[in-house]
Amino acid sequence: QVQLVESGGGLVQAGGSLSLACVASGRTFSSYAMGWFRQAPGKEREFVAGISRRSRSTHYADSVKGRFTISRDNSKNTVHLQMNSLKPEDTAAYYCAADEAYYADNRYQQYDYWGQGTQVTVSS
Repeated sequence: QVQLVESGGGLVQAGGSLSLACVASGRTFSSYAMGWFRQAPGKEREFVAGISRRSRSTHYADSVKGRFTISRDNSKNTVHLQMNSLKPEDTAAYYCAADEAYYADNRYQQYDYWGQGTQVTVSS
């Protein structure tokens, strides 16, 4: 098992930046592909970004491509999401998730473990 704890959310103006972090504990962090998802009120949980076990593969939702960057540090059991040029439509609760696969999937059903989420609010 792995436990995930997100941090770094907050309130930011449109055009600003935030950096989210997710720290894992428990089983070996490098055994998991990692993903970031988000969920706005009344909407389904959606994929944001994913990274493979050894950081060799990353992919992004079209809506964040070019603005968000996912990275991980296996020595620190941490995955990051750097969010730049934020827009009001990025407002949501952001969750990190761990998948026992090598490559990160964009389907939330594939993930085995989830953090509690951190709120990101972008004002216009």
